[in-house]
Amino acid sequence: MKCVLMHKKIPAAYLELDSETGYILKIYEVCRPEHLPVGVGFKKGIADRAALNEWWTDRAIPASRSGIHEAMEVLKIHDTKTLLTRCFGLSLSDQYWIKPDKSDVKWEAINFFDNPFSDDIGDVLFGNSNKTNGFDFSSPDNTSDGCLKKRWKIIDGKRCLVKGGSKPFQQQPFNEAIASLICQRLEIPHVDYSVIWSGDEPYSVCEDFVSSETELIGAWRVIQTRKKDNSVSVYRHYVNCCEALGVKNIERFLDRMIVLDYIIANEDRHFNNFGLLRNAETLEWIGAAPIFDSGTSLGYDSLTVQIANNKTAQCKPFKKSHIDQLKLATSFEWVDFEKLYGIEDDIKEILSSENAEKYIDEQRKNAIAQSVANRIEIVHRMAAVMENTIVDDVKNDVEENIAEDYLKEVDAHTLDM
Repeated sequence: MKCVLMHKKIPAAYLELDSETGYILKIYEVCRPEHLPVGVGFKKGIADRAALNEWWTDRAIPASRSGIHEAMEVLKIHDTKTLLTRCFGLSLSDQYWIKPDKSDVKWEAINFFDNPFSDDIGDVLFGNSNKTNGFDFSSPDNTSDGCLKKRWKIIDGKRCLVKGGSKPFQQQPFNEAIASLICQRLEIPHVDYSVIWSGDEPYSVCEDFVSSETELIGAWRVIQTRKKDNSVSVYRHYVNCCEALGVKNIERFLDRMIVLDYIIANEDRHFNNFGLLRNAETLEWIGAAPIFDSGTSLGYDSLTVQIANNKTAQCKPFKKSHIDQLKLATSFEWVDFEKLYGIEDDIKEILSSENAEKYIDEQRKNAIAQSVANRIEIVHRMAAVMENTIVDDVKNDVEENIAEDYLKEVDAHTLDM
């Protein structure tokens, strides 16, 4: 299929796309190289097709998404990448899309920021569809990433992401609300999450922080803009890439992200769930995207007895241990510890909503709240001795930044229970 890679209203490149496999077979012409996806460069004057394919296929629902195999059977598709062309590749995270060659379809008529979209794919992904055929594929759910069950909904005119948790505790939706609470108290730019219930299961809900004028550029795309020297740490490489793009003082945001992730023992801050915002038309960089996607934290899959002293929590994106990553912080002066006083009671209140006791009993609730208090105290003590003593080297750097695979976690804990 011949098509045009569009960046909102601007043609970026002419392509040959295999609609069955979802792969870009050929790049005929690059019209506006500055409007190619960030991190897609040129080799000997020719656009890097492999890099463009990586970007394109990353838009597809991952094969590890909870419930995706059942959904594929219902939709009668063999690969999630085939869903990309069914919705022009449109997303609610950026302004890229695929325009079929010689088509007169316009951005204004099809983008999901300004136009309604179908609930069909979301219903199938959530196992709520009564349809067996005749699906309307016009949905941003075709291009949603992540392994947890999720869907987009228009709620009170706003584009909102609804996301579930994983077995056995379904804790991620509550963790999102707790992370929002901490960010609010510390005045960290963040996406606000709340918890809702559908049937007997909790879900987190947040409003889309990307508009029809802006777009999210994931940190993974950012670090593809420059070659990393082996002597440079992962942290410093990201900072250098941001500075080269014109985004200055990114350390200020990273300090806040690192401290938050330490307090909540975040295990999955990989390079696709933080990044930068830019204007999609002018390509002007706005700055760091607000904190989002913090649910894989607070011992979400650990036994209750392991939560209070969770020293084994995995760490990303820069260091393998949270203590080592905390040492990257350039300043703690911004942390007003008095604003965190008594936060345990608010955490317990979040964990006490509606049917939460079905998944989180009193003992687990207390353990989660106490673990947050303990980590805040550790940060408080470290802030007194570590100010202006940043430790930035390649030792204990994260080597592979990939999202958590919840399917493997379920299998492991099934054996433990």
